[in-house]
Amino acid sequence: MHEAPIIMLGGFRLDLSVLLMLVVTGALVFIFAVLATRRLSVENPGKLQNFMEWAVEFVRNLISSTMDMKKGKHFISLALSMIMFIFVGNMLGLPFQAVTEVTEVSQAQVFNQPIVTAVDAFNEAHAKDPEAHPHVELAWWKSPTADLSVTMGLALVAFLVSHGLGLFRNTRGYLQHYLKPFALFLPINLIETASKLLTHGMRLFANIFAGEVLITTILKLTTFKVFGAIAAIPLLMAWQGFSIFIGAIQAFVFVILMMVYISQSIETHDEH
Repeated sequence: MHEAPIIMLGGFRLDLSVLLMLVVTGALVFIFAVLATRRLSVENPGKLQNFMEWAVEFVRNLISSTMDMKKGKHFISLALSMIMFIFVGNMLGLPFQAVTEVTEVSQAQVFNQPIVTAVDAFNEAHAKDPEAHPHVELAWWKSPTADLSVTMGLALVAFLVSHGLGLFRNTRGYLQHYLKPFALFLPINLIETASKLLTHGMRLFANIFAGEVLITTILKLTTFKVFGAIAAIPLLMAWQGFSIFIGAIQAFVFVILMMVYISQSIETHDEH
């Protein structure tokens, strides 16, 4: 497996590949949104405008399946931004990979900061064999959603929005549901709430990470010269096609779960 380019900054481990891919994902979503809404027309809408209108309608239907649209209309922008960001992020690791090779410890630096993962790999190799000449491969391009910290961050946003809305817009009903059906169920309900946060982020991460691991494994077939390359091409094409489907499904699942959690927090028991 390739190493992540991690540096220490202010006592924190900063993964530069994740930071890079978050910027790229955000920029792509922003550029697409600007292009799709730049020249709006009722009589002669462009292809991007038609696609954006379809996306908005899709999100509206998604939200309406979880709550009344009188309340749900306020979350269209949130759901649309989230589903576009996650889908684009899921797709970025499919077309190609950007990997650099480091053969010396002195090369394992970025902005005059040592890349700790590469340094640790060199130290480990030299500890086993002082005469060894190891090389470390650093992966710079991948799906940001293949990193657990990103998916848990997205899940935390959904968690804070849903529970914040429940606490401030539906305070009595929100707090009472932790005591149902009996007050003794309070610990179980709290555990259930925490587990929703964990599973929300873990589900997205596990699916996208597993897909990228398999792509890396298939690419290693090319090391077996001509036969390996011939075998890798159809396998890679088939898996990438399937990964597009999985990436779209996971973006949909993440957002619809977010809307379900928001609905459960802001609606009273009588409205369910």
